[in-house]
Amino acid sequence: MTVHPLAEPFLADGDPSSPRGRTGVLLSHGFTGSPASMKGWGEYLAGQGYAVSVPRLPGHGTTWRDMNTTTWADWSGEVDRAFETLSHHVDSVFVCGLSMGGGLALRLAADRPDRVAGLVLVNPAVGTNRKDVKMLPVLKHLVPSFPGIANDIKKPGIEEHGYSRTPLRAADSMFRGYKVLRSELGRVTCPVLLYRSAEDHVVDPSSARIILSSVSSSDTREEILENSYHVATLDNDAERIFEGSAAFIERVSGAIRRS
Repeated sequence: MTVHPLAEPFLADGDPSSPRGRTGVLLSHGFTGSPASMKGWGEYLAGQGYAVSVPRLPGHGTTWRDMNTTTWADWSGEVDRAFETLSHHVDSVFVCGLSMGGGLALRLAADRPDRVAGLVLVNPAVGTNRKDVKMLPVLKHLVPSFPGIANDIKKPGIEEHGYSRTPLRAADSMFRGYKVLRSELGRVTCPVLLYRSAEDHVVDPSSARIILSSVSSSDTREEILENSYHVATLDNDAERIFEGSAAFIERVSGAIRRS
């Protein structure tokens, strides 16, 4: 198994002598993507002094055929492991996610409502309005893949380095995971900052509506990205996401320290 050089995980230690260095940020990429879509964000937060972890989800960063042997449980398990590892070195952990990574971040916050300090979600997915998804339980046995969903980016010349094919067995597992997650979103209680692209060709607006209407968090905010498509962390609004997430983490961390 050969991992693409840009798909390698990213890790940065914080300075334990500073408040920011005692705060960790875990960032999860999306379905058929890789750490390449989150590395710039992670590097920015590391530059602000935070401890950062960007794991590579199983089956990603190699070939779509590898991914067809992995499931929602594998991906969420890797996010869990990265969270526990980071937690050993810091006082609090914020979790950020793009697309399916947003769903995995919500899964983590639902499972650990007393341990996730806050969520920053970019075009998060917890379902879809696409009708053909209902056929996945059958299609996955007949066809191994469909055309890919990578590189939904408005900014010219930017490459996500995701898969050119969508593995259907993996996709079916993801949507099954979303179904369970939607029923448990009420267990999410931490502050939530949600970025949503006005034009997104991968995740429809229903996911954001479901998330914001279902979580139990008293501190939620949605911001619309007018100049980016789905992979907004690599698009024209990336700097806005980076700076906004840092301000959100600083604000929530300050409230935690004062409590």
